Amino acid sequence: MTTGLVAVQKPRQRLLANHDYVRLWFAGGVGNAMRWLELLVAGIFTYNLTHSAFAVALVSVARSLPMLFLGTIAGVVGESLDRKRLLLTQLTVLGATSAVLAGLAWAGRLQVWHIALGGTAAGIAWACEMAVRRRMISEVVPHDRIAAAVAFDSLTGSISRVVGPLCGGALYQTIGPGGAYLLSAWLYVLAIGAVLGLDFAQDSRRLQLGRIPREIVEGVAVARANPAILAVVLVTIIMNTFGFSYSALIPAIGGGYYRVSPVLVGALAAAEPLGAIIVGTAMSLGLVRLDGNRSLLQGSFLLLGGVIAMTVSPWYAAGFALLVMGGLGTAAFANMQTSLVLTEAPAASRSRVMGIITMCIGTGPLGVLTIGALSERFGPRSAILIMAGIGAAGLCLVWRHMRRRA
Repeated sequence: MTTGLVAVQKPRQRLLANHDYVRLWFAGGVGNAMRWLELLVAGIFTYNLTHSAFAVALVSVARSLPMLFLGTIAGVVGESLDRKRLLLTQLTVLGATSAVLAGLAWAGRLQVWHIALGGTAAGIAWACEMAVRRRMISEVVPHDRIAAAVAFDSLTGSISRVVGPLCGGALYQTIGPGGAYLLSAWLYVLAIGAVLGLDFAQDSRRLQLGRIPREIVEGVAVARANPAILAVVLVTIIMNTFGFSYSALIPAIGGGYYRVSPVLVGALAAAEPLGAIIVGTAMSLGLVRLDGNRSLLQGSFLLLGGVIAMTVSPWYAAGFALLVMGGLGTAAFANMQTSLVLTEAPAASRSRVMGIITMCIGTGPLGVLTIGALSERFGPRSAILIMAGIGAAGLCLVWRHMRRRA
């Protein structure tokens, strides 16, 4: 089954006139930007201290691994407890973590294990993102505006992936990691203020701990029965394990292979989302139409192609441009990943299915650990080529399976 999507068919002003949506959009934009800012700062700090690509990968894993183990549980909790309170708790944990790391950095006591521990705390909070904030988007806008709301939210996420690393690289180079973490903490405070004014009514039910396994199984059954959602599950696992894992080695590629400054390392990390912004803007203007599962796979293939081409390029400028090209596919993948679930999954199990997608995203740390180990053995460039090649082969299998079911 495929679902057509026109990103924004009506004037965007009508969407932004929905104050509840704007508050959720702002909180998501801040959270995503600071997430990427902190990932880059943590990667540069760790690489400068250890000169180990594997250590950089471990720091990245600490932030992402909780999603693998807690994603499905977050889906069940998100359907039972007050989602506004859950979102406020998430933002509070993220802000407090950034404040502690900023204090340690300013005191000159920041160590790699501090960053790893803070990343773990942030990862636990981020496990609720899709089941809580993304789910709430489908509840504060009319059903026929869900696709437009997700498209604009995804566009903002792509922008934040550019702004976050650029700010992180610039702040690290000028005032060090303490300044970057301090900015992050203050912006989380602003996001908390926005969510406090959210007028959100939720039909809640009692959370029964004994029923959590059964409710997870019910969510899995929904995902398996729907071809569109099943495709999202499979492609999400492939892309997060074998595709996006390349980003963990950006500090090593930029600093060790291209030998550029922290600012240019940040620019390289922002190249792929810059491409996503180009397509996302076209979608927001109604110039691009995405066709469900087909666009999901085509975008994924394009991203992997850009990553492979960047890896074999000997020039920084060419590598940057090739990652921008790959980012054109990221926009299609990101939009279909959320839109297909919100429009295809029954409302009663939507958070649980989003929790399953979160768990699939959580497979990313397995890819990061693998690419880190491969980097230690064969070097960063060879490691990226191996992982991206396996990812492309996996997408071919999914494409074949989809054609058979069609």
